[in-house]
Amino acid sequence: MKKDLLKIAGKSFNSRLIVGTGKYKSLKQTSEAIKASKAEIVTVAVRRVNILDKRKKTLMDFLNPKKFLYLPNTAGCYTSSEALRTLRLAREIGGWNIVKLEVLGDKKTLLPDMPETLKSTKTLVREGFKVMVYCTDDLLYAKKLEDAGASAIMPLASPIGSGLGIQNKYNLLMIIKNCKLPVIVDAGIGTASDATIAMELGCDGVLVNSAIAMAQNPILMSKSFAQAVKAGRNSYLAGRMKKKLYSAATSPFEGLI
Repeated sequence: MKKDLLKIAGKSFNSRLIVGTGKYKSLKQTSEAIKASKAEIVTVAVRRVNILDKRKKTLMDFLNPKKFLYLPNTAGCYTSSEALRTLRLAREIGGWNIVKLEVLGDKKTLLPDMPETLKSTKTLVREGFKVMVYCTDDLLYAKKLEDAGASAIMPLASPIGSGLGIQNKYNLLMIIKNCKLPVIVDAGIGTASDATIAMELGCDGVLVNSAIAMAQNPILMSKSFAQAVKAGRNSYLAGRMKKKLYSAATSPFEGLI
């Protein structure tokens, strides 16, 4: 069988689970959880990274950037100009050009500001960035982002950090069926079964942070997400049985004693 790889921005990955690096109790725990997840892509909030105090340990001391794709993101940015400045800085510091863009609309819901997000995407693409875009589960905006040159669409399952899981399967399905880009569910995943559902719908991957970092046992939860994503993907590839309104006997009626 051909290897089932996740392909984004010209790169291939064995794991379809992307893990965030925020909210853990320590960098050591961050490292242990991410290694347990078997993830190959990790997101890093550029605005929260220590780059000034050289005496303090950094994430790179625990997660070798040669073994993981570091995905700088714009968490905490509320305008296009903030997001652009943050990612330009990330490229200057680490040479990263595959990035995750998020431009938030307000501090209460943390929902994306889609006009600002689209504007930022167009600018970043012109500047040579490969942009994975956090967005609403809106097909029309997903298509606009695709047309703008985004490298991946990252619709939310529910609000960031809510743990509510997928609230609108139909919207996600519309994006999956109508966009040619990789679709990565981002935000709102609460537990491993949520990731399985996303993958069974046909999503290309899942990004998880709070559900692992805030679990009572982050390492064990991390392992469960690795298994859940793989199981959901296999289930999608296998092709589920058709749903029926009524029961259907598992054994034929012919030849009964």
